[in-house]
Amino acid sequence: MKSLRLLKKIQKFEWFCNPGSKFRLQCGMKTTIRQVGFGLLVFQMTQILCADPMRAPALGTAPQGAVPELGASGVTTSPKGKPDAKGHFYVYTDKGSILNHYIPSGWMGDYGDIRIDDSSKNLPKSGKSCIKVTYTAKGSQGAGWAGIFWQQPANNWGSKPGGYDLSQYKKITFWARGAAGGEKIAEFKVGGITGEMPDSDSASVGPTVLTKEWKQYTIDLNGKNLSHNIGGFAWSASRDDNPQGFTLFLDDIRFES
Repeated sequence: MKSLRLLKKIQKFEWFCNPGSKFRLQCGMKTTIRQVGFGLLVFQMTQILCADPMRAPALGTAPQGAVPELGASGVTTSPKGKPDAKGHFYVYTDKGSILNHYIPSGWMGDYGDIRIDDSSKNLPKSGKSCIKVTYTAKGSQGAGWAGIFWQQPANNWGSKPGGYDLSQYKKITFWARGAAGGEKIAEFKVGGITGEMPDSDSASVGPTVLTKEWKQYTIDLNGKNLSHNIGGFAWSASRDDNPQGFTLFLDDIRFES
């Protein structure tokens, strides 16, 4: 009976967890969660417990309720993504800039293999900083791949309102380079987050082999429904393609008309 009462209480709480990690809620489950691809989750309940509230760090998946269905409906209304004076809507331009609109909170796959520094001063393409991502390819969670979604708000896997209406934009551009050159990124992506309130569409490019010099890339958004976008940008890469890992630099990620 006690377990039944706890299960009923669990349904009232929002989940805050990391893929592959143990976590606690105010009165919830101790569980393991493993992400095996964009939007596909596998849960394993190990114990029911009551504990003090403890929210996980801002990374990984934050599902609510059952496993989300791929291609689920339920798109919500989002505020217009207003461009700056030059007609751009930024995911990232500089550390701490008021023009940044998304958070790199959606760590996926072997998230333990990832380190990110969004204030790197290692030869930024413009401004004072760029994003530096280090991927060790150790296979910390056994997924064989890793990636990061820039989300709005943080940890939004389609479980809550958020995002922007980006219908007026026709492409997203970004600058990227590798520390050594030859790094293989399986996919750069916009949208594709599922859940009860999913992204309205998605687009991607890849695989992409990086060079040591900055190079601008474009994801074409013509014909895409961007009326509700919570996953502003993402990358993913596999251990098989990068057995030694890599260091990736990104800068000036922005939507353009």
